[in-house]
Amino acid sequence: MRQLPHVTWLRSFEAAARHSSFSSAADELNLTPAAVSQQIRLLEHHLGVQLFKRLAKGVELTDIGQAYALPIRKSFLEMQSATDGLFSTKRKSPIRIRASISFAALILAPRLNAFRRQHPEVEIELSTTVWSDRMSDATIDLDIRFGTGDWPEHNIHLLQIEPSTIICHPDYAAQFADKPPAQAIRDASIVQIVGSETDWDLATAQYDPNQPRPKHWMKADSSLVALQIIGSGHGCTIVTRSFAKHELADGRLVAPLPLQLPAIKNFFLVERDDLGQRDDVRAFIDWICAETL
Repeated sequence: MRQLPHVTWLRSFEAAARHSSFSSAADELNLTPAAVSQQIRLLEHHLGVQLFKRLAKGVELTDIGQAYALPIRKSFLEMQSATDGLFSTKRKSPIRIRASISFAALILAPRLNAFRRQHPEVEIELSTTVWSDRMSDATIDLDIRFGTGDWPEHNIHLLQIEPSTIICHPDYAAQFADKPPAQAIRDASIVQIVGSETDWDLATAQYDPNQPRPKHWMKADSSLVALQIIGSGHGCTIVTRSFAKHELADGRLVAPLPLQLPAIKNFFLVERDDLGQRDDVRAFIDWICAETL
Protein backbone atom coordinates (compact mmCIF):
# COMPACT_ATOMS: atom_id res chain seq x y z
CA MET A 1 0.00 0.00 0.00
CA ARG A 2 1.36 3.41 -1.00
CA GLN A 3 2.19 5.74 1.88
CA LEU A 4 -0.21 8.68 2.10
CA PRO A 5 1.19 12.06 1.02
CA HIS A 6 1.81 14.74 3.62
CA VAL A 7 -1.38 16.62 4.45
CA THR A 8 0.22 20.02 3.76
CA TRP A 9 1.01 18.93 0.20
CA LEU A 10 -2.61 17.80 -0.24
CA ARG A 11 -3.90 21.08 1.20
CA SER A 12 -1.89 23.10 -1.29
CA PHE A 13 -2.96 20.82 -4.13
CA GLU A 14 -6.67 21.10 -3.23
CA ALA A 15 -6.55 24.90 -2.99
CA ALA A 16 -4.57 25.26 -6.25
CA ALA A 17 -6.95 22.88 -8.03
CA ARG A 18 -9.98 24.83 -6.84
CA HIS A 19 -8.55 28.23 -7.85
CA SER A 20 -6.59 27.03 -10.92
CA SER A 21 -3.85 29.25 -9.55
CA PHE A 22 -0.84 28.79 -7.28
CA SER A 23 -0.99 32.49 -6.32
CA SER A 24 -4.64 32.37 -5.24
CA ALA A 25 -4.00 29.16 -3.31
CA ALA A 26 -1.06 30.86 -1.58
CA ASP A 27 -3.26 33.82 -0.58
CA GLU A 28 -5.86 31.46 0.92
CA LEU A 29 -3.28 29.43 2.83
CA ASN A 30 -1.15 32.38 3.93
CA LEU A 31 1.86 31.01 2.02
CA THR A 32 4.04 32.28 -0.80
CA PRO A 33 3.36 31.09 -4.36
CA ALA A 34 6.81 29.53 -4.32
CA ALA A 35 5.94 27.50 -1.21
CA VAL A 36 2.72 26.23 -2.81
CA SER A 37 4.59 25.34 -6.00
CA GLN A 38 7.23 23.47 -4.01
CA GLN A 39 4.63 21.47 -2.03
CA ILE A 40 2.84 20.45 -5.20
CA ARG A 41 6.14 19.40 -6.81
CA LEU A 42 6.84 17.24 -3.74
CA LEU A 43 3.35 15.72 -4.07
CA GLU A 44 3.86 15.01 -7.77
CA HIS A 45 7.23 13.41 -7.03
CA HIS A 46 5.68 11.28 -4.28
CA LEU A 47 2.87 10.08 -6.57
CA GLY A 48 5.03 9.78 -9.67
CA VAL A 49 2.58 11.73 -11.86
CA GLN A 50 2.10 15.29 -13.11
CA LEU A 51 -0.99 16.87 -11.52
CA PHE A 52 -0.83 20.32 -13.16
CA LYS A 53 0.09 21.69 -16.56
CA ARG A 54 2.18 24.81 -16.05
CA LEU A 55 0.88 27.41 -18.52
CA ALA A 56 2.03 30.90 -19.41
CA LYS A 57 -0.84 32.28 -17.38
CA GLY A 58 -1.81 30.10 -14.47
CA VAL A 59 -2.05 26.33 -14.19
CA GLU A 60 -4.43 23.65 -15.37
CA LEU A 61 -5.16 20.23 -13.93
CA THR A 62 -4.11 17.21 -15.93
CA ASP A 63 -6.64 14.40 -16.36
CA ILE A 64 -5.17 12.47 -13.45
CA GLY A 65 -4.99 15.68 -11.46
CA GLN A 66 -8.71 16.31 -12.09
CA ALA A 67 -9.58 12.78 -10.99
CA TYR A 68 -7.47 13.14 -7.82
CA ALA A 69 -8.79 16.59 -6.91
CA LEU A 70 -12.40 15.44 -6.48
CA PRO A 71 -11.88 12.88 -3.66
CA ILE A 72 -9.26 15.07 -1.99
CA ARG A 73 -11.70 18.02 -1.93
CA LYS A 74 -14.44 15.76 -0.57
CA SER A 75 -12.14 14.50 2.17
CA PHE A 76 -11.25 18.02 3.29
CA LEU A 77 -14.92 19.02 3.29
CA GLU A 78 -15.82 16.00 5.44
CA MET A 79 -13.00 16.78 7.87
CA GLN A 80 -14.17 20.40 8.08
CA SER A 81 -17.76 19.33 8.69
CA ALA A 82 -16.73 16.90 11.42
CA THR A 83 -14.55 19.53 13.09
CA ASP A 84 -17.28 22.17 12.95
CA GLY A 85 -19.91 19.78 14.24
CA LEU A 86 -17.91 18.49 17.15
CA PHE A 87 -15.69 21.37 18.21
CA SER A 88 -16.84 24.70 16.82
CA THR A 89 -19.18 25.34 19.74
CA LYS A 90 -19.41 23.72 23.12
CA ARG A 91 -21.95 20.93 22.83
CA LYS A 92 -24.47 20.53 25.61
CA SER A 93 -25.06 17.13 27.07
CA PRO A 94 -28.44 15.69 26.05
CA ILE A 95 -31.13 14.84 28.58
CA ARG A 96 -31.09 11.06 28.71
CA ILE A 97 -34.56 9.81 29.51
CA ARG A 98 -35.67 6.22 30.06
CA ALA A 99 -39.35 5.28 30.13
CA SER A 100 -41.52 2.20 30.05
CA ILE A 101 -42.10 1.19 26.46
CA SER A 102 -45.85 1.91 26.69
CA PHE A 103 -45.42 5.35 28.25
CA ALA A 104 -42.68 6.27 25.79
CA ALA A 105 -44.58 5.16 22.68
CA LEU A 106 -48.13 6.16 23.61
CA ILE A 107 -47.71 9.29 25.74
CA LEU A 108 -44.24 10.81 25.62
CA ALA A 109 -43.11 10.38 22.00
CA PRO A 110 -46.21 12.04 20.46
CA ARG A 111 -45.66 15.08 22.71
CA LEU A 112 -41.92 15.59 22.28
CA ASN A 113 -42.38 17.82 19.23
CA ALA A 114 -44.39 20.22 21.40
CA PHE A 115 -41.53 20.33 23.91
CA ARG A 116 -39.06 20.85 21.07
CA ARG A 117 -40.99 23.87 19.82
CA GLN A 118 -40.76 25.45 23.28
CA HIS A 119 -37.13 24.49 23.86
CA PRO A 120 -35.38 24.01 20.50
CA GLU A 121 -31.97 24.16 22.16
CA VAL A 122 -32.55 21.08 24.32
CA GLU A 123 -31.47 17.69 22.99
CA ILE A 124 -33.21 14.54 24.24
CA GLU A 125 -32.14 10.90 24.06
CA LEU A 126 -35.07 8.56 24.75
CA SER A 127 -34.67 4.88 25.58
CA THR A 128 -37.25 2.32 26.64
CA THR A 129 -37.64 -0.63 28.97
CA VAL A 130 -40.47 -2.95 29.95
CA TRP A 131 -39.79 -2.94 33.69
CA SER A 132 -37.70 -0.52 35.68
CA ASP A 133 -37.39 0.06 39.41
CA ARG A 134 -33.87 1.40 39.84
CA MET A 135 -31.38 3.81 38.31
CA SER A 136 -28.63 1.24 37.81
CA ASP A 137 -27.49 2.79 34.53
CA ALA A 138 -25.32 5.87 35.06
CA THR A 139 -26.11 7.06 31.53
CA ILE A 140 -29.74 7.83 32.51
CA ASP A 141 -30.69 11.27 33.84
CA LEU A 142 -34.46 10.85 34.22
CA ASP A 143 -36.43 7.64 34.64
CA ILE A 144 -40.19 7.33 34.10
CA ARG A 145 -41.42 4.41 36.19
CA PHE A 146 -44.71 2.76 37.06
CA GLY A 147 -45.25 1.94 40.70
CA THR A 148 -46.04 3.40 44.10
CA GLY A 149 -43.19 5.93 44.22
CA ASP A 150 -41.34 4.25 47.09
CA TRP A 151 -37.88 4.26 45.51
CA PRO A 152 -34.64 5.41 47.16
CA GLU A 153 -34.07 8.44 44.91
CA HIS A 154 -34.70 11.83 46.52
CA ASN A 155 -36.46 13.71 43.70
CA ILE A 156 -39.57 11.92 42.46
CA HIS A 157 -42.45 13.63 40.62
CA LEU A 158 -45.95 12.21 40.19
CA LEU A 159 -47.22 12.29 36.60
CA GLN A 160 -50.98 12.70 36.34
CA ILE A 161 -52.67 10.28 33.95
CA GLU A 162 -56.31 9.42 33.33
CA PRO A 163 -58.03 6.55 35.19
CA SER A 164 -57.94 3.03 33.79
CA THR A 165 -60.92 1.31 32.21
CA ILE A 166 -61.82 -1.62 29.98
CA ILE A 167 -60.86 -0.96 26.35
CA CYS A 168 -61.82 -3.00 23.27
CA HIS A 169 -62.42 -2.80 19.54
CA PRO A 170 -65.84 -1.42 18.47
CA ASP A 171 -66.71 -4.80 16.91
CA TYR A 172 -66.09 -6.51 20.24
CA ALA A 173 -68.12 -4.00 22.24
CA ALA A 174 -71.32 -6.00 21.55
CA GLN A 175 -69.95 -8.51 24.07
CA PHE A 176 -70.72 -5.92 26.74
CA ALA A 177 -73.87 -4.42 25.24
CA ASP A 178 -75.83 -7.70 25.22
CA LYS A 179 -75.12 -8.82 28.80
CA PRO A 180 -75.10 -7.44 32.34
CA PRO A 181 -71.65 -5.98 33.08
CA ALA A 182 -70.66 -8.67 35.59
CA GLN A 183 -71.49 -11.46 33.15
CA ALA A 184 -69.86 -9.65 30.23
CA ILE A 185 -66.61 -9.32 32.19
CA ARG A 186 -66.79 -12.96 33.25
CA ASP A 187 -67.27 -14.13 29.64
CA ALA A 188 -64.82 -11.71 28.02
CA SER A 189 -61.64 -12.70 26.20
CA ILE A 190 -59.21 -10.84 28.42
CA VAL A 191 -55.74 -9.70 27.41
CA GLN A 192 -53.98 -9.65 30.77
CA ILE A 193 -51.11 -7.19 31.17
CA VAL A 194 -48.41 -8.77 33.31
CA GLY A 195 -48.11 -6.96 36.63
CA SER A 196 -51.63 -5.47 36.49
CA GLU A 197 -53.66 -8.54 37.44
CA THR A 198 -55.36 -6.75 40.32
CA ASP A 199 -57.00 -4.32 37.87
CA TRP A 200 -59.44 -7.07 36.94
CA ASP A 201 -60.18 -7.74 40.61
CA LEU A 202 -61.15 -4.09 40.99
CA ALA A 203 -63.21 -4.13 37.79
CA THR A 204 -65.25 -7.21 38.72
CA ALA A 205 -65.74 -5.98 42.30
CA GLN A 206 -67.51 -2.85 41.03
CA TYR A 207 -70.28 -5.01 39.52
CA ASP A 208 -70.19 -8.20 41.61
CA PRO A 209 -68.00 -8.32 44.74
CA ASN A 210 -68.37 -12.09 44.92
CA GLN A 211 -67.27 -12.78 41.36
CA PRO A 212 -63.74 -14.20 40.99
CA ARG A 213 -61.19 -12.71 38.67
CA PRO A 214 -61.98 -13.71 35.08
CA LYS A 215 -59.56 -15.99 33.28
CA HIS A 216 -57.33 -14.40 30.69
CA TRP A 217 -57.35 -15.26 27.00
CA MET A 218 -53.85 -13.96 26.39
CA LYS A 219 -51.03 -12.23 28.27
CA ALA A 220 -48.86 -9.29 27.24
CA ASP A 221 -45.90 -7.71 29.01
CA SER A 222 -46.92 -4.14 28.17
CA SER A 223 -49.98 -1.99 27.54
CA LEU A 224 -48.60 -1.19 24.10
CA VAL A 225 -48.68 -4.84 23.06
CA ALA A 226 -52.08 -5.41 24.68
CA LEU A 227 -53.59 -2.55 22.69
CA GLN A 228 -52.13 -3.95 19.49
CA ILE A 229 -53.72 -7.32 20.23
CA ILE A 230 -57.23 -5.99 20.87
CA GLY A 231 -56.91 -3.60 17.92
CA SER A 232 -57.36 -6.59 15.61
CA GLY A 233 -60.99 -6.87 16.72
CA HIS A 234 -61.06 -9.49 19.48
CA GLY A 235 -60.62 -9.28 23.23
CA CYS A 236 -60.37 -6.49 25.78
CA THR A 237 -57.83 -5.15 28.21
CA ILE A 238 -57.59 -2.65 31.06
CA VAL A 239 -55.34 0.36 30.51
CA THR A 240 -55.30 4.02 31.40
CA ARG A 241 -57.34 6.11 29.00
CA SER A 242 -54.17 8.14 28.44
CA PHE A 243 -52.65 5.20 26.58
CA ALA A 244 -55.63 4.90 24.22
CA LYS A 245 -56.45 8.62 23.96
CA HIS A 246 -56.12 8.92 20.19
CA GLU A 247 -57.80 5.59 19.43
CA LEU A 248 -60.73 6.44 21.70
CA ALA A 249 -61.04 9.90 20.15
CA ASP A 250 -61.30 8.62 16.58
CA GLY A 251 -63.34 5.52 17.38
CA ARG A 252 -60.74 2.87 16.60
CA LEU A 253 -61.16 1.64 20.19
CA VAL A 254 -63.98 2.11 22.69
CA ALA A 255 -64.58 1.91 26.43
CA PRO A 256 -67.75 -0.25 26.62
CA LEU A 257 -68.48 0.28 30.32
CA PRO A 258 -68.62 3.50 32.43
CA LEU A 259 -65.82 2.13 34.55
CA GLN A 260 -63.07 4.13 36.23
CA LEU A 261 -60.60 2.22 38.35
CA PRO A 262 -58.88 3.84 41.32
CA ALA A 263 -55.14 4.10 40.76
CA ILE A 264 -53.12 1.74 42.95
CA LYS A 265 -49.95 2.52 41.02
CA ASN A 266 -48.97 5.60 39.02
CA PHE A 267 -46.28 6.89 36.72
CA PHE A 268 -43.48 8.89 38.30
CA LEU A 269 -40.56 10.89 36.93
CA VAL A 270 -37.43 9.99 38.90
CA GLU A 271 -34.28 12.14 38.87
CA ARG A 272 -30.82 10.67 39.24
CA ASP A 273 -29.55 11.81 42.64
CA ASP A 274 -26.24 13.23 41.37
CA LEU A 275 -27.82 15.03 38.42
CA GLY A 276 -27.25 18.52 39.84
CA GLN A 277 -28.90 21.72 38.70
CA ARG A 278 -29.37 21.83 34.92
CA ASP A 279 -31.65 24.35 33.26
CA ASP A 280 -32.57 21.97 30.44
CA VAL A 281 -33.55 19.21 32.87
CA ARG A 282 -35.61 21.61 34.96
CA ALA A 283 -37.37 22.81 31.81
CA PHE A 284 -38.28 19.25 30.85
CA ILE A 285 -39.48 18.36 34.33
CA ASP A 286 -41.65 21.49 34.56
CA TRP A 287 -43.07 20.80 31.09
CA ILE A 288 -44.00 17.15 31.59
CA CYS A 289 -45.42 17.71 35.07
CA ALA A 290 -47.67 20.45 33.66
CA GLU A 291 -48.85 18.32 30.71
CA THR A 292 -52.32 16.77 30.75
CA LEU A 293 -51.36 13.17 30.10
